[in-house]
Amino acid sequence: MSFQFISSLDYFVFFIIFIKIVFIVSAIGHLILSHLSIGQKLDSALVYWKERTEFIFIVSMSILLIYTFRINHEKPINKETALLFYLFGWILLITAKWGIFVKEANWYKVISQQLA
Repeated sequence: MSFQFISSLDYFVFFIIFIKIVFIVSAIGHLILSHLSIGQKLDSALVYWKERTEFIFIVSMSILLIYTFRINHEKPINKETALLFYLFGWILLITAKWGIFVKEANWYKVISQQLA
């Protein structure tokens, strides 16, 4: 199996696939460890990465949809469908769980403590 990365979009799609694999591994690991009494520290780390990779995946897919279905660009689908996908990308981006990614981040806690 060989990959041919011709454009930066190919790299971006590969990045999205990698993020989704990390999400799946962390979700399955969390599912297994949540039923066991051992590994609480590892389980909390898996939950942390599961939530982050889910957010990164949603943002990445939103960017991909917006880029692919941007207005006044040749598409293999009709204009109505393209508009719906374009708006769907924006809706996903706006409704993403920004609080999980920003407010719980270590850098945000440090900055908010210094400003308080």
